[in-house]
Amino acid sequence: MWKTIVLKNDTIQKLPVIRLEFPYDFDLKEIVKAFPECRWHNKERLWAVPYTPELVSELLHYFKGKKVWLDYSQVQKVAIPEKYPDLPKLSDSLEKEITRFKDWLRNRRYSESTIKTYSEAVALFFRFLENKTPSTITNEDLEIFNRDYIIRRKYSASYQSQVINGVKLYFGILEERQLNPEIIKRPKRPKTLPNVLSKEEIVAILQALTNAKHRFMLMLLYSCGLRKGELLNMRVSHLQPERDIILIKQGKGNKDRIVRFPEMLKKEYTDFVKVYKPKTYVIEGRDGGKYSEQSLSEVVHKAVELAGIKKPVTPHWFRHTYATHLHEGGTDIRYIQELLGHKSSKTTEIYTHVSNRKIKEIRSPIEDMDLDL
Repeated sequence: MWKTIVLKNDTIQKLPVIRLEFPYDFDLKEIVKAFPECRWHNKERLWAVPYTPELVSELLHYFKGKKVWLDYSQVQKVAIPEKYPDLPKLSDSLEKEITRFKDWLRNRRYSESTIKTYSEAVALFFRFLENKTPSTITNEDLEIFNRDYIIRRKYSASYQSQVINGVKLYFGILEERQLNPEIIKRPKRPKTLPNVLSKEEIVAILQALTNAKHRFMLMLLYSCGLRKGELLNMRVSHLQPERDIILIKQGKGNKDRIVRFPEMLKKEYTDFVKVYKPKTYVIEGRDGGKYSEQSLSEVVHKAVELAGIKKPVTPHWFRHTYATHLHEGGTDIRYIQELLGHKSSKTTEIYTHVSNRKIKEIRSPIEDMDLDL
């Protein structure tokens, strides 16, 4: 029996999207969320993809053969707003420069997210300078761009660093000359502490899940301190219970590392494999292939809700919690650094600020007072 999805124009945060409307159906929802560009917007309570004519065509092609009929009679062609409407468009010659920059980054195995961030940063810089020829750009141009565009528009410190890093890399490599970003005084990033769950909360979250796959993936996240990308990219061959190890391949910075395969996880893994029979990736979608980040986030949200925990928990909280619990248990910070795959020990030292290992030993002055209340 064929199922129907109605496509309609909509806007989310002032950006045009295509809304997908259909009566609740679990299997149909799984098909919808498997489309790469489709996202669930919790506030608006709807599934949507960013609007472009190309994506409408891709939607039609994607659902073809899945016994799903798309009603796109209500979709109207709309103008797509310019991301930076106050700036001139990039010239053809500088478009080629951006393409050349992307090719260079890909050849050096930069991640696609980094390529996107850096190339957009350089393109924005060129547009601000009204397509000025790269060979004539100076440090003064970079100062003016930072002052009059980034700071004046109150962009974040992290965004400012990303833009400057992208511009620095482009001019240092492809222009073979240096702009000096150090002349720009970068704002200090706010020092925030990582979010950490208690051991009791971890137990409650894991016990709230009845689906073996969902429980196993969250157990992996916590018990090995994985980033979500490391979990989703993990292949069956990377889990080696007979050697008591798990290989983390091509983690952040394209670094490999080894973590211990927890003994209590082995039976859970055996039961998981019998039921789900993963072929390539440890955690796979319904139709095989890599599990999506969105689905992982939904699993975490649902588990936290079922456990009755009123905190905005994300998959990365499990990694923070793993590191903090290790430190509280007496594990040396140098070993924690190795297990997490941190390049610098300074990154790992942040967990000493949320660990209660030493704090518990400090007596408050009020504990020495004889108060008759």
